[in-house]
Amino acid sequence: MRQDIIDFIKDYRVIILIVFLIASIASISISGITEGLDLKGGSSIQIELQQPVNVTTMDTVISVLNKRLDVFGVKDVQVRPSGNQSVLVEVAGVQPQDVSNLVGTPGKFDATIGNQTVLLGSDIVTVQAYSVTGNTWQVPFTITTTAADNFAQAAKGKAGQPVNMYLDNNLVSSPQLDPGLANGVPSTDVEVSGTAASAAAAETQAKNIQTILQSGSLPVQVSIEGVSSVSAELGTEFVNGALIAGFAALLVISAVILFRYRTPILVLPIIFTSLAELVLILGVASIIHWNIDLAAIAGIIAAIGTGVDDQIIITDEVLKGNRDFNVKPNQKSRRSKKADKKRGKGKKAKSEPKKVKVSRRISGFRLRIRSAFFIIYASAATLIAAMLPIAYVGFATGSGLGVLVGFAFTTIVGVLIGIFITRPVYAKFVELLVGTN
Repeated sequence: MRQDIIDFIKDYRVIILIVFLIASIASISISGITEGLDLKGGSSIQIELQQPVNVTTMDTVISVLNKRLDVFGVKDVQVRPSGNQSVLVEVAGVQPQDVSNLVGTPGKFDATIGNQTVLLGSDIVTVQAYSVTGNTWQVPFTITTTAADNFAQAAKGKAGQPVNMYLDNNLVSSPQLDPGLANGVPSTDVEVSGTAASAAAAETQAKNIQTILQSGSLPVQVSIEGVSSVSAELGTEFVNGALIAGFAALLVISAVILFRYRTPILVLPIIFTSLAELVLILGVASIIHWNIDLAAIAGIIAAIGTGVDDQIIITDEVLKGNRDFNVKPNQKSRRSKKADKKRGKGKKAKSEPKKVKVSRRISGFRLRIRSAFFIIYASAATLIAAMLPIAYVGFATGSGLGVLVGFAFTTIVGVLIGIFITRPVYAKFVELLVGTN
């Protein structure tokens, strides 16, 4: 193996690329890629708040809904505001009926003995795991010491009376007061229980109540305005079409590069760099569990397309430098020949040492590469500057541009990966290729 190839492999930029590729492949293999609603299918639920709310209240609503879905065990979920009176919940891989009751209720809990309220949702400290026996379910929880004292005083001497427990003003449990809780001695251990038509229904009801009690109540009344299911078939068709289109694009790019530079060896590194950027972007998405949806795929395509443009800029600059440093001897002008004769240099001049020529060529290549990277950095900065407002508006304000957050995020990540990891390696390769010819 030639020494220059060994030096190329040992270059720190190449080593960094290899390390990141291995890490990305490992993450994708172990953790997989989180598919968004567009690709995996699932539910889209539109929640309407009773009245417009400020940013603080909306943040509380989003936090409670996220916590409910997380406690319930739902993964791949996006909860985002839409204006100041609506919330959009997108859940991949779950049908609407599984989560609509969970997110469409305020979750206000209270318990009464007779006409006296003895417990509120705010009194709950922790909620234990539910249990199901046949068609009967129980959800135990603990309350604050202050609430326990108040409950004990209200329950004293009322053994056998029902303790009516309500969730959003709907009676969910009405157990009789145990004599052990009617003696005036406070206890922080309480449970809500009930029965259902079947064991499966009992488990579903218990899980919902446990989730709502554990996540707390919403600060405002809510109602479900629209529920829709998204089929994964469209996403599958899109992925298949994207793969076919990507393969066709690689063929077209290869043909254009071959026609442009007449150098087949330049085709492989450009294609390899594009594939490496794809793997690295998916690796980042896998590590941070970022949803890959149709908008994110569009961002990946935009980033890779920008990468091909940058590689062409680098190649043009280096090849231009190569032409400048390969001036043939017979290209001297007549004026320069006459000047040589006048100075007594009509004889053949002594040529420069080979090492000096190589050093001058390498220095010229690096100057050209710096010039190319100046253009690349300026272009990347412009693109990132255009994407940041979209990402900010989608994340912070919850406007309709939220659906484009995936596009902006993957585009920015792809551009950063390109300018800091893959483009420098490609530039090093082109320098090696042209410098050895």
